[in-house]
Amino acid sequence: MKIRIGSRDSRLAVIQAWMAMDAISAALPEAETELVTMKTTGDRILNRTLDQIGGKGLFVRELDQALRENRVDFTVHSLKDMPMEVPEDLPLAAFSRREDPLDVLVLPEGESELDPGKPIGCSSRRRQLQLKALFPHMTAAPVRGNVQTRLAKLDSGEYSALVLAAAGLKRLGLEHRISRYFSPEEILPAAGQGILVVQTRQGMDTSCLKIFQDPGSACCALAERAFVRALDGGCSSPVAAFAQLNDQVLTLRGLYVSPDERVIRKGALSGPAGDAEALGRALASRLKEGM
Repeated sequence: MKIRIGSRDSRLAVIQAWMAMDAISAALPEAETELVTMKTTGDRILNRTLDQIGGKGLFVRELDQALRENRVDFTVHSLKDMPMEVPEDLPLAAFSRREDPLDVLVLPEGESELDPGKPIGCSSRRRQLQLKALFPHMTAAPVRGNVQTRLAKLDSGEYSALVLAAAGLKRLGLEHRISRYFSPEEILPAAGQGILVVQTRQGMDTSCLKIFQDPGSACCALAERAFVRALDGGCSSPVAAFAQLNDQVLTLRGLYVSPDERVIRKGALSGPAGDAEALGRALASRLKEGM
């Protein structure tokens, strides 16, 4: 038996795919796993921001096609890069244990302070709006490319700092580059940040993913994604959500930003883990209505 795993071809994506492959091999030792990498449209177009070229769906389009054409059996993604609406024929099959979900500040090698003469490299509006409250004297500028490309731009002097996800740096063995962690109160993470997800074709046997699947992460993911969907949040929207599970009580924090960005609200709501999606929708409604 051969199980083919599809992935983007960046170093981080490959490492993440290996994590899924190791879990599959542990659950099904007799199976052979094969990694199939490809470059997505989102990886090829780096001179424009995601909202200008069609959103996060550009990171999964080629992988979705490979699933539909039976060239791979499963694909592995960072959940935060997944569109909120998933095709019915390509369901999300399993969610990994969550790595550190926080955003972090990365300074140039050898530096200990922000340089106000250079921007902070940060493409997402979610991060930009929350950074403005923390560093009102600093500006933000878009930065695209994989983690190594962004770090190279930082160290060459293009930026004062970068804001990146802690999870990616840790998986790449680059934790030493982290200068500061932002708490959820400072910068609320993107929905799904730190969680990997495996996608497959409808009807596929997913029993080989039993070791990969983390019920707690799945619960948090359902709540966070329901919150974003309820606010019609796309790749360019500054909406954010972060859930934590404690003894089957789920606490969800959310960020709502009005279309004109004049109204910014943060809030939290707790409820039973079994009501994860309903909790996400309820918090979205409360923040949108200003309750």
